[in-house]
Amino acid sequence: MEAEQAAAAAGETPRFRWDAFGSAPSEPQWEAIRGLSPKLPNRCRALMARLVCLPPPDQDGDEDEETLGALLAFWVKAMKPKRTDWLLVLKELTAMESPLLAEVLEHALLEDSFEANVRDYTKLIHIYGKQKLLQKAEDAFHAMKSRGLPCDQVMLTALMDMYSKAGDLTRAKEIFNEIGLLGLPMDKRVYGSMIMAYIRADMLDKAEDMISEMGDQQIVAGKEVYKALLRAYSYKGDSEGAQRVFDAIQFAGIVPDTKLCALLVNAYCLADRINEAMIVTRNMRSARITPCNKCIALILGAYEKVNRLEGALAFLTELEENGVIIGQEPSQLLAGWLRRLGVVQEVEQVLKDLAVDRKNTLEVDRKKNLASDRKIKRRRSKSKRSFASSLQHK
Repeated sequence: MEAEQAAAAAGETPRFRWDAFGSAPSEPQWEAIRGLSPKLPNRCRALMARLVCLPPPDQDGDEDEETLGALLAFWVKAMKPKRTDWLLVLKELTAMESPLLAEVLEHALLEDSFEANVRDYTKLIHIYGKQKLLQKAEDAFHAMKSRGLPCDQVMLTALMDMYSKAGDLTRAKEIFNEIGLLGLPMDKRVYGSMIMAYIRADMLDKAEDMISEMGDQQIVAGKEVYKALLRAYSYKGDSEGAQRVFDAIQFAGIVPDTKLCALLVNAYCLADRINEAMIVTRNMRSARITPCNKCIALILGAYEKVNRLEGALAFLTELEENGVIIGQEPSQLLAGWLRRLGVVQEVEQVLKDLAVDRKNTLEVDRKKNLASDRKIKRRRSKSKRSFASSLQHK
């Protein structure tokens, strides 16, 4: 440090030392440096070590004397990096979820050695979109266009996603229409982004219409899109809309899982259609899908809402008889309900009796299965002896 100050006083350009930090790295910073990929070239490792230890801006907005821009400028001048070096640095920053990723990528886009393309700008826009920095994303988009780089479908889809998540349906629709006007492919991702925009804007009928439009063009929506639409109907308690989407999911060849079934059950429970919710759980068992604790708890909650304890107990008994184990969430919900009714002891006795009956039934079934197995073995043994006897007679 003293040598650098002396050189500066003498009017010379101070020599930049990559192994000299402004202040001693903290233990977390050393951990981050030690965690860098062992395959990282030395020129990239030197930059990453300095980036990890780069001091944050002061509270008044002034940065330390060693700024990110100056550091990257020194690196470019000293190390003469190629595109592969930039990509390795960006990969490491992504892996450690560094807040400097966007700034480093922004700087890289301006360097000739980076050889920026459309996909690099798409990545930057995606980062800003996740951070809801719409103005910065738009600035990056205009910078790309000013450099004469062509705007493709992937870039426009990223913009549409950004506007969708920001709740700007108008801009999302404009981008969607622009993709069509430019003659770019209208594929699953493009439609999916527009459908998600409609869902976020609570225009579920428009989302359904677009899924139908996709079907007319032999394009199948992704499972996550269907799930988002089903969730939206479910949380609104629109059981008819939820059932339509659930049917469409199966028609699209997607096998429903427990989460999708739970969303349908929730829709019926919110609509006070408990019988239909129970039918869903029966259909799940028929399809060899065990009703999850969430489904059971939802139905118990619906029964409590209409004060039908007998129906709830009958539902639990049906599940027990079909080998479904009642988990913690529905058990706690039922216990709370019973405490409020003041009938804990009475119902506990009933449930114990049911458990005993269930145990006895299982024991009887086990004995029947053993007896059946013995009969089959005796028949096989007898058939073997008969066959042996016939051979002897011959």
